[in-house]
Amino acid sequence: MKINWFKYAAPTAFYPLAGRLVPVLAVAAAALVLFALYWGFFETPERLGGTNPQKEYYRIIFIHVPAAWMSMWLYLVLAAWSAVGLVFNTRLSFMMTNAVAPTGAIFTFLALWTGAFWGRPSWGTYWDWDPRLTSELILFFLYIGFMALHSAIDDSRRADRAAALLAIVGLVMLPIIYWSINCPDPNNCAALHQRSSLTDIESNILTAMLVMTLGFWLYSFAAAFARLRNIILLREQDSAWVRTMVDAAGAGGPANAGGGDALDANRRGVSA
Repeated sequence: MKINWFKYAAPTAFYPLAGRLVPVLAVAAAALVLFALYWGFFETPERLGGTNPQKEYYRIIFIHVPAAWMSMWLYLVLAAWSAVGLVFNTRLSFMMTNAVAPTGAIFTFLALWTGAFWGRPSWGTYWDWDPRLTSELILFFLYIGFMALHSAIDDSRRADRAAALLAIVGLVMLPIIYWSINCPDPNNCAALHQRSSLTDIESNILTAMLVMTLGFWLYSFAAAFARLRNIILLREQDSAWVRTMVDAAGAGGPANAGGGDALDANRRGVSA
């Protein structure tokens, strides 16, 4: 059976698909995160060896490292959807950027927050203007700036394009973040943050980190799709298909019954 993927570029078609995917992704994400936490706390060594030996507090890496990876990956997704929206002028692309940005900001904040708690026993300080920490902080400000710029412009089309341009310009931060921690010549890159290397990690530690990363990855899809459904309803509230769905929900219809409640909540938020 041939699937026409292009039809899902329309908000009308993607809205019900996202509704079916959200609970599946959310359950899978929760299961993976719980498994990763169990494995990380009970199946890993009590001390982290290597060139920077650490005690029990090293286990914060099971949150910190996946959150840092997700902060960069989600910004790449944000910039990619921004570029697609600017090139093809697709409404769903811009809606997707607005759905992804808050989740990316949350993961970036989580990476900074857990990094501060990890840094205190490791380096003796919660914060240092280390290149890796500073570049991650700038990434967090880019997420906040994207959302602030979009909400500051009343016209949604102008807001979409302005925020998309900011996202694409900010893409330069990703290689800066990567090379700040994986500098080709460590002697020329003074940093407290240790270099990243998957080959030197104990197998159980690596398992917990990768499973947690997969759980965070699925969660980001679930959160973005759930947020996207509300954005679609808000943007398309004057469309015939949304009015039909809201009328059906008000009459107790089974199809997309949650849509009417979400739209009413959005309208109240806008009027407030």
